[in-house]
Amino acid sequence: MKVTIIGTGGVGAYFGGRMANAGHDVTFVARGEHLKAMLEKGLKVKSINDDFLVSPVKATSNISETGVSDLVIVAVKAWQLKDVAVQLKNVVAENTLVLPLQNGVLASEELKEVLPHKNVLAGLCRIISKIENPGIINHLAVEPTIVFGETDNSKTDRVLELNSIFEASGFKSMVANDIQSELWKKFISICVSALLAVTRSTYGEVREQPETREMMCQLFKEVADVAAAMNVYIKEGFVDKTMGFIDTFPYDSTSSLTRDIWEGKPSELEYQNGTVVRMAEKAGVDVPVNRFIYQSLILMEKRARS
Repeated sequence: MKVTIIGTGGVGAYFGGRMANAGHDVTFVARGEHLKAMLEKGLKVKSINDDFLVSPVKATSNISETGVSDLVIVAVKAWQLKDVAVQLKNVVAENTLVLPLQNGVLASEELKEVLPHKNVLAGLCRIISKIENPGIINHLAVEPTIVFGETDNSKTDRVLELNSIFEASGFKSMVANDIQSELWKKFISICVSALLAVTRSTYGEVREQPETREMMCQLFKEVADVAAAMNVYIKEGFVDKTMGFIDTFPYDSTSSLTRDIWEGKPSELEYQNGTVVRMAEKAGVDVPVNRFIYQSLILMEKRARS
């Protein structure tokens, strides 16, 4: 399979690297020192499962140079997606599958604003990983998994075949019965990232302090309430399950949004807690914890983008 990975950070590099090592023709889109290091030394992935090296690496900084692929995995930050979608128009052919793995619940719809609907899948991934140094990815926690499907939840031959390809590449994969429900279930858990940013704390610190643990639980409940108001199915007890999931994260771990805000970089704040606040207003749901966190970080986000 010819595969293009747009965004070779902790997500794109890990899943693309596994596919490359499984024999697929993978081209990575990256930039700067990270791109240079991959071209010179290969892509090294350090993982809690097992380390591996992709060498030589096919990589470029220009999407237009990748050519037409069978599969395009879009793993850039959510706020970069609209620009990437425009660039993809010239490399998406009749049968190209475009699979977004962004945090949030808007990615597929944003791609469909630019690309033919038939080319766009919906998806998410589960992994905690990051660029440790140029050319080096560190997979720190969580069993790497891609959950995806057609946006209308139909079980087509193409998604079933892609699922088999993913599993044969060495990571977990699942075709969702209800991809919108799956997207919102992940969305519930990731929105705690901004709480970590506000408190300048790790997952371990936030979950062990009673006051911030209560805030985290309320944050999850608010997002679940918004999902319910939008007729997205979330199983009863999922908030408690999410709390238990967060309890398994390494004590000192954080998220990419958290680190971006701490480092003064543009973040996915608008696509996470900002989205919760806006959707809650439309649905008539009160989300005081998410609103407080979002409003507390707005000025930092504006400074980062200026």
